[in-house]
Amino acid sequence: MSHISAAPSIHALKGATWKPQVDEFYSCFTSKDSVLITIDPDPDAIGAALAVKRLLWHKVAAVSIGIIRQIRRLNNLTMARLLRLPLISLKSLDSIKADKFVLVDGQPSHNAFFSRLDYTAVIDHHPQTQDLQATYCDIRPDYGATSTIMTQYLRTAGILPSQTIATALLYGIKTDTRNFERHTLLEDIDSFRYLFEFADHNTLRKIQISDLSLSDTKFFNRAFSRKHVVKDRLFAHLDEVPSSDILVEVAEFLLKIHDINWTIVSGLYQGNLIVIVRNGGYRKDAGRLIRRALGSIGCAGGHQSMARAEVPVGRLIGIIGDLSSTSIERFVRRRLSPFRKY
Repeated sequence: MSHISAAPSIHALKGATWKPQVDEFYSCFTSKDSVLITIDPDPDAIGAALAVKRLLWHKVAAVSIGIIRQIRRLNNLTMARLLRLPLISLKSLDSIKADKFVLVDGQPSHNAFFSRLDYTAVIDHHPQTQDLQATYCDIRPDYGATSTIMTQYLRTAGILPSQTIATALLYGIKTDTRNFERHTLLEDIDSFRYLFEFADHNTLRKIQISDLSLSDTKFFNRAFSRKHVVKDRLFAHLDEVPSSDILVEVAEFLLKIHDINWTIVSGLYQGNLIVIVRNGGYRKDAGRLIRRALGSIGCAGGHQSMARAEVPVGRLIGIIGDLSSTSIERFVRRRLSPFRKY
């Protein structure tokens, strides 16, 4: 098994340093393979997956991109529609027809669906949460986006990105670095500059302004009416939500409030308690916090400034006894309290 974690210098981006990694990635596949790339479909994952698909074009018999959840966030729906993205919905493991699997912008421990697959390659920029059993692993937690890593793979392979791929990769870098406001390497900036000339900026503009529907506003109202502040942390539990993406939107919006350095927004979605954590990023670690708080009872992980956990409802009932709003709110506040000692 190969495991790569060192970040090449930006001065080596022309290909010399990255060539061994790309060659080793290619060596994992044969012309007879049918490959499935699995993603949790956010912009960074989508951009990275498109790049992997392009890398494997004419290298394998077939390659497809499977999403483990339905896209509901309007920006991402607009992206999928305007770029005509070739995404397949993965309903169950039984429906999968592939010889080899690739995971980008995630790790098996991040989601129960991922954990059930035997991956040939895992490429990610989140901190490593456990030993990875894939044949090829490239984990670079210093990078702002997996799209940056995959841009460097394309450049090393001598592949010019199509307008669709460049637009998706560019948007992936923008979203995961928060327009370079959160942790960012020179490699992220260099990749952004490289992709800029290939991207469709009119389409990118349309994607970025497609934020909310009128029906989403009720969840913001619910968050304000239910907010609970403990020190510099704002908690809000929204009960059942139509998509976990609305929890992200609310958490990021609430972080704009003066003197609030952490937002923890939770809700119930498709049989899981979803907990979203956001912070300002300076000398904080949301990923570490949520892994300590909820990693033992669910899937949890993330970066310094953004993190997510999913806890199955059945397991939650065994801990708190019921699924009333009050019980769940108290559970989340207790687990993620600024006064809790681990």
